[in-house]
Amino acid sequence: MVSGIGQVEQGHGAAAWRVEAPDAGQPVAVRLSGRWHLQALAARQREIAADLGLLVARHPQAGWDLRELARLDSLGAVLLWRAWGRRLPARIDLRPEQRALFARLAAAAATRGETATPPEDQTASEESEARRVLSHAVDLVALTGQCVLDLARVAVRPSRLPWRDLSAAVYRTGAQALPITALVGFLVGVVFCYLSGRQLQQFGADVFIVNLLGITVVRELGPMLAAILVAGRSGSAITAQIGVMRLNQELDAMTVLGIAHGLRLVLPRVLALAIVVPLLVAWTSVATLAGGVLAAQFELGLSAGQFIERLRVTLPLLNVGIGLLKGVVFGVLVAIVACHFGLRTRPDTASLGRSVTASVVISITVVILADAVFAVAFSGMGLRR
Repeated sequence: MVSGIGQVEQGHGAAAWRVEAPDAGQPVAVRLSGRWHLQALAARQREIAADLGLLVARHPQAGWDLRELARLDSLGAVLLWRAWGRRLPARIDLRPEQRALFARLAAAAATRGETATPPEDQTASEESEARRVLSHAVDLVALTGQCVLDLARVAVRPSRLPWRDLSAAVYRTGAQALPITALVGFLVGVVFCYLSGRQLQQFGADVFIVNLLGITVVRELGPMLAAILVAGRSGSAITAQIGVMRLNQELDAMTVLGIAHGLRLVLPRVLALAIVVPLLVAWTSVATLAGGVLAAQFELGLSAGQFIERLRVTLPLLNVGIGLLKGVVFGVLVAIVACHFGLRTRPDTASLGRSVTASVVISITVVILADAVFAVAFSGMGLRR
């Protein structure tokens, strides 16, 4: 007895399924037929994916029979795999070559740390907050570990790293960020020196503005400004780029082709920010000090020569090293968080917007937490000669 039928006509054949209910109260059987390949599915794959998702939601215990398919390629397998919640149904009949195709999808999902999720549990509204936080924490740790392993492989065979992607990421996150970081740093320096100088003048200690500004900017303010600007500018862009790849099913295509997401997408961006952020820290610190020099000259009558000479005397070089080390750590943290939320994006625009927002917020929060750890760890270093 046929209870329903769906069919999509294409120029290269038809992709069809038939829902059968043998007896009342018995689980239905879904039999697929036709050609489930790229040419037949590409034009209406979103509609087919939506129909399959609805079919699985209506008949979660249905048995599936794919033996009648004339052809099944990677695209057809991915559509079915995602409709099934990234796992094979409990009752399914497959030909050996079809089982091997789904086995490759399962192996790729296990490599990325994905877990099979029933279709009815896929919406974030049905997950508890604690479970989501734990899931994000586990995935972040797994992604960090994968980056370490990929870095070890690249150290053995440098040719495996996509150097052009790394170069492009350095340019986008570094060179193109120079104007905004310099402007923000300069204005912050002017404001900081102006307000602090006014307070110090009341006690006749206005000359100590150099000590205060030098230590604060090089050790704390420069790294924090650079990291926050990178998180808002480059981190959000990284999440959006990877999220759009999820929307366009490019990530699924990479999985089917056996291209590792970590080595191709994550590691180049992590290395790029690890290289770029320390340089931006130095650039932002110089711009902030330049703003302080200008404000000190007009507000306190302290010349640029006097400011620079006193800065050389009162600022231990160890603070410069601490600031650059913070830049490396902050860059790695921002990149990993941005890539994590990009890879966690679901194939819809609402999820993309949530991922970008969460990426920026979590990146800034993680940077502040890391800065607090640095403050405690290096509290007795670089504060006096």
